[in-house]
Amino acid sequence: MATKYTVENSVQAKQKVEELEAQGYSRDDIYLFAHSKDREGHIADVLDTEKVGVSEKGFFESMKNAFSKRGDQLRSDMHAAGLTEAEAEAAEEELDQGKLVLIVNK
Repeated sequence: MATKYTVENSVQAKQKVEELEAQGYSRDDIYLFAHSKDREGHIADVLDTEKVGVSEKGFFESMKNAFSKRGDQLRSDMHAAGLTEAEAEAAEEELDQGKLVLIVNK
């Protein structure tokens, strides 16, 4: 079962990742999302969190996402990380507001 956390910025994201690690989660269990692909990549690299890839989505979904709009891609990735479609849609709206979303899925 996946759990979603919403934070305002990278400082709060770092604090939440450290808190989750203290609870026994590995950084491989934590996925970070931001509306901007560059921002998401940079923060995920700095925090060493996991990125949704082919193993989570499957080959065909990954290929489809390569040609999708960013919002569609985010919802698909968050769904692959463990959220329901409705939860992913709500989380994408939070990303539209400039927030960051962390999904923990062990």
